[in-house]
Amino acid sequence: MRVLLLGSGGRESALADGLARSKVIDDLFAAPGNPGIARVAELVECDILSPGAVVDLATKLDADLIVIGPEAPLVAGVGDALREDGRRAFGPNAAAARIEGSKQHAKSLMDEAGVPTAAWQAFEDVAAASAYLDELGPPYVIKADGLAAGKGVVVTEDRSEAIAALDERLVRGAFGEAGKRVVIEEFLDGQEASLIAITDGHNVLTCDPAQDYKRVGDGDAGPNTGGMGSYSPVPACPPELAARISDEVIGPMVRATMDSGAPFIGAIYAGLALTSRGPRVIEFNARFGDPETQALLPRLRSDLGELFAAAADGEISGLKLEWDPRACVSVVLASGGYPGSHETGFEISGLDAAEGMDDVSVFHAGTAERDGAIVTAGGRVLAVSAMGEGFAQARERAYDAASKITFEGMHMRSDIAERAVT
Repeated sequence: MRVLLLGSGGRESALADGLARSKVIDDLFAAPGNPGIARVAELVECDILSPGAVVDLATKLDADLIVIGPEAPLVAGVGDALREDGRRAFGPNAAAARIEGSKQHAKSLMDEAGVPTAAWQAFEDVAAASAYLDELGPPYVIKADGLAAGKGVVVTEDRSEAIAALDERLVRGAFGEAGKRVVIEEFLDGQEASLIAITDGHNVLTCDPAQDYKRVGDGDAGPNTGGMGSYSPVPACPPELAARISDEVIGPMVRATMDSGAPFIGAIYAGLALTSRGPRVIEFNARFGDPETQALLPRLRSDLGELFAAAADGEISGLKLEWDPRACVSVVLASGGYPGSHETGFEISGLDAAEGMDDVSVFHAGTAERDGAIVTAGGRVLAVSAMGEGFAQARERAYDAASKITFEGMHMRSDIAERAVT
C-alpha cells in the first residue's frame, strides 16, 4: 500500500513513525513533512490546505490511502475532495470536522446528542458576553469559536483579563474570522483526560486515555499553549471509566454526526474534565491530539496502517487495539518566548544522543534543515517520549533524554506526568 501523510508537526512525526512500522505499507510519503518525518518517509511539496492540490498529489503518487493529520485541511474540505476523486482518506469531511472548526456547532451537537458538557452560550457582542461572564462567575472560560491553533482559549479568575480577552477577539480581531464569535462556558473542575477513538462512521475503537498539559509553566502557570507534554495511560481514568466515556460521549457523538448527514471517518478526540459530577466534555477535535499522540503511539502494538485503511473502508468492526502495558511520558521542548513571539533558526544539538537511548523517541514538530544542520522553526520544537515500567521510570528516561538536547532559548515544563507517579 502507498500512503500519503499530510502535515508537518509533532503529531505527524509520531504518526509517520507508527505508519513506518506497518506491515501493510510499502511506500510512505509526507507533505510537507519535517526533518524528523524525513527519516521514515519521502517528503513531497504540496499546499495541504488546497483540496485540489492534494488530489493532484495523491494522483501523481498513486496513493492508496491519504492520512490527514492537522485540523485545517479537514475543515478546508480536503477529505471531501479526496473521496469525490474515489480515493481512500483517513480524516473526516468538512461537515463532520465542524466539531472542531466551530465550538458553537460542537456544543449544539453535544446538547442534541445528550453528551455531558459545561453550560455555555455563544456571543458576538462584548456587552452581552460580559453579562454572561457575571452570570457564571469565575473562573472565566472564553474560547474563540474557530480554529486558533490551541491558543484561542483564556481561563482566568480575573474579570478584567476576561473582558480584555473578549475585546481582543470580538473588537480588535486578534484571531480573525476564528474569533468573531466566542463561546463562554462554565469552568469544569477536576483532572483532564483525552480520549481518542478511531471510527469508520459507525464503529468505534477507543484508544487508551492520555493527559496533556496546556499551560506553558510548571504547576499549570502562564498562558495556554498547543500543549507542553503528555502521558499515557492515565491513572485517574481507569479502563472502566474510559469504557463508560466511550459509550456515553464518543459513541453518541459519532452517531450524531452520522445522523446529521456527515459520517465521521477518522480520529475523533474528546477532551474531558473528570469532575466531581462525572466526566464532562471540554472540547471535541476532529483528529489525533497533539501532544497526546506522541505519548499514545509509542504504546500501540496494533498495525496503524491496517487500522487507518479499515476505517477508510468502513470495516473496523472486526479489529481491536493492542497496547503495550508500560507507561509513556512525552516532554515538549519549546522555543524561548513561546507561546508568545519567539525567534527561530537556532541550531539543535544532542539529537543523536537522545535518540540513541533505549525506549526513547524524539518527534520533530517545529524543525527545519539548514546547511546540513537541524534548526528550530516553530514554537514547539520537539517532543521527547520515553517508555518505562512505571511513570517514575518513564519520566526519568524522558527528562534524561531531553537534557541531552540543547538550542538557544529552549524551555520545557519539569512536571510532566508528576501527578501520575505513585
